[in-house]
Amino acid sequence: VTVVEVPTYHKLLIVGDVAIIPAPDLNQKIAITNYLIQTAHSLGIEKPKVALNAATEQMSAGMQACIDAAIISKMADRGQIKGAIVDGPLALDVAIDKESAEIKKLGGEVPGDADCLVFPNIESGNVFFKSCTKLAKGELGAMVMGAKVPCVLTSRGDSIQSKMYSIALAAMAAK
Repeated sequence: VTVVEVPTYHKLLIVGDVAIIPAPDLNQKIAITNYLIQTAHSLGIEKPKVALNAATEQMSAGMQACIDAAIISKMADRGQIKGAIVDGPLALDVAIDKESAEIKKLGGEVPGDADCLVFPNIESGNVFFKSCTKLAKGELGAMVMGAKVPCVLTSRGDSIQSKMYSIALAAMAAK
């Protein structure tokens, strides 16, 4: 789980997975979704808005990311995933940009205002988080979830500030 602060976004983004699972299957994406929700709750976000990312917000049976996102969204609708508003598949632009969501005529609570982003694979997640830090001057904190104890997760190229945020995030999760 990575918590990203990007100067151009109006709130923190809680994202996953950016560094551990190369190609998560459906069950792993469900676990990632729940870890993001759990982290959002620990940060005081009572009902986080979770965007399940894919290359498009259109349902495409030829893209596994779209299929998995649709299944997870329906699970949330039926109460199988609790404590959040979950939507997907959503392309990144509509997940975090209200104007893009309006242009594409996407309603709902998540488009344009996501708190959490679930990436379909490690490539998309890792490119996103490195773009946030290197191009958008963002800072982040990251940790491994699902271990017996919190585990800090940093990149060798992360700033000292991001490394400190990672320690703080893991310490908070240890409570």
